[in-house]
Amino acid sequence: MDLFQENEPAGPILPPPLAERLRPTDLSGFFGQQNLVGDGKLLHRALAQKSLFSMILWGPPGSGKTTLARIVAHQTQARFYPLSAVAAGVKEVREVIERARQNRHDGHRTLLFIDEIHRFNKAQQDALLQAVEEGALILIGATTENPSFEVIAPLLSRCRVLTLAALQPAELEQILNRALQSDADLRHYQVELEPDARQLLIQFANGDARKLLNTLELAVQIHGITIDAPLRIGVDHIREALQRRDQRYDKHGDYHYDVISAFIKSVRGSDPDAAVFWLAVMLDGGEDPLFIARRLVILASEDIGNADPHGLPLAMAGYQATHAVGLPEAAIILAQVTTFLAAAQKSNASCQALNEARSALAQSPAPEVPLALRNAPTSLMKALHYGHDYHYAHDYPEHFIHTDYFPATPTARAFYRPGNRGYEHYIRRRLLELWPERYPADDQPPAADAHESSNQHNC
Repeated sequence: MDLFQENEPAGPILPPPLAERLRPTDLSGFFGQQNLVGDGKLLHRALAQKSLFSMILWGPPGSGKTTLARIVAHQTQARFYPLSAVAAGVKEVREVIERARQNRHDGHRTLLFIDEIHRFNKAQQDALLQAVEEGALILIGATTENPSFEVIAPLLSRCRVLTLAALQPAELEQILNRALQSDADLRHYQVELEPDARQLLIQFANGDARKLLNTLELAVQIHGITIDAPLRIGVDHIREALQRRDQRYDKHGDYHYDVISAFIKSVRGSDPDAAVFWLAVMLDGGEDPLFIARRLVILASEDIGNADPHGLPLAMAGYQATHAVGLPEAAIILAQVTTFLAAAQKSNASCQALNEARSALAQSPAPEVPLALRNAPTSLMKALHYGHDYHYAHDYPEHFIHTDYFPATPTARAFYRPGNRGYEHYIRRRLLELWPERYPADDQPPAADAHESSNQHNC
C-alpha cells in the first residue's frame, strides 16, 4: 500500500472512536500540560509565531502526545505524516523524507510524527539525522520511555525534549464534559453520567484520556440505545466496560508479565502455535523485541540445553539480528527462533545440575582447590606443589584419564544427569562410559527433563 495513496473503502465506513472524534485541532480544546501550552509557555509561543522545531514528547499513555503533534501540524499548516515505530521501518521513513524534500520545493513544511520512537533501533534513527539536520522536515517523536536511554544522542541533540505528565482528575473531568457536550452521538442520545459512575470512570482512567473516552464509549454500547431519553450511564455500566475493554499491553503491568509467562510456557511445552500467538500479542502490544529475544536466549539454555545444542547459538543469533534490524522485520526473526525452540527436544538437566551443585556447596564450607588442580605460573607456586601430580588428559588414550577433580568436600557425585532425548542421549552414553560409578547403567535421571512448576527461573 502506498503510504500517500488515498484508498477506496472496502465496505461501510465506520465512525472513528470517540477519542479520535474528540481530538482537538487547536489549543483551545486541549486540556492539561499547561507547563507547555499555557499562555506564554514554549509551545504556545511557538504556535503563535508558527515557529516549528523538532521535539521529543515524553509522557505516559493518554497524556496528549499525538494530539499535540496534530495541533502543531494544523496550526502551522504543515504537511503531516504519522508513522508508528512498531510497524514502520527505514523504507517508510525514507519515503516521507523524499516527500518532505518535494514539499519544501513546493513551499510547504513537513511534520513527521513517529509514535513510540523508542522502538526504532539505531539504524532506523540514523536514517532521520540528515533530514532533521538540513531542515527538510520537522520531527516530533512520542515516547513513554526515557529518551536519554532510548533515543540516540545525535538525534536527541537535534530535538527539544518536552515532558508531559499524566492528566489530573480535574483535567479528565474537563475532557469528559467536553465529550458529553460536543460529541454529536453522545448529544443525540442525551448521554448522562451518574455522579458515582463519573467518579469511578475518572478514577480508573488513571490520568489517561484515551482510556477515559474509550471506556465511556464502551459503557454506552453496553447500555444500548433506547427510545427513552436521556440515556443514563451508571456504575454497573462503567464496571462492565472496564472488564470488557481490551486490556492495553503495558510493559510494566501485570498483563505484561502474564503474557511473557504464557509465551515462555508455550515454548517450554513444545507448542509452537501457542508460542507464536503470544509472540504476536506482545509485538502488537508494543513490547520491546530485545526483551523477547533475551528471554529466548535464557530459555534455550534453561529448557532445551544439550538436548539440542543448536538452540542457544540460534537464540543468540536471533538476539543479535533483532538488535541489528529492528522492527518490523525483527518480528520474522523472533518468529523463526520461537518456532525452532518450541519444536526442539527439551531438557533442563544443565539447570538442574547447577541447582544441585549450589545446594551441595551451601551445605559445606568454601572448598579448598586440590593442589593438583591449581595453576603454577611461578617458581614459588611450583615449590608449594601447585599443579603437582596433575595429569594432562590429552596425553592419554581417548584424551581421558580417570581422576578426581572434586575437592575433599563435597565428594564426587553426579550433578549433571542428561536425559535420553535429542543430543543428550549421546552425552549420557559417553558419561556412562567415563564415570560408571556415578552413572549406573540402569540409572534414569529423575525428572531430569521435567521442569519444576515454579513460575521463576531455576537458574
